[in-house]
Amino acid sequence: MTESRDTAERRLAMRSMRRGIKEMDLILSDFAGRHLAVLSDDELALYDQLLEENDHDIYAWVNGQTEAPSLYAAMVAQIAKGAKGIVRPR
Repeated sequence: MTESRDTAERRLAMRSMRRGIKEMDLILSDFAGRHLAVLSDDELALYDQLLEENDHDIYAWVNGQTEAPSLYAAMVAQIAKGAKGIVRPR
């Protein structure tokens, strides 16, 4: 059974706020709240895939400590724009 777009968005929003580390809760919840509704179906699937990655890896990609894999680079850059003040001073 395939889930509806609305169900997928709600599931991803919940997964965005229930992470392993608080910083990722804040960063990904903010991103989800601002972007899930406007992401294409392919982007939504990519975000779902990104959420399978380790929180510490995602955090390092978002704060620029390490380079994100090319698959996620554009999305991580978009997430990082909203993470100012969380991963680094404004």
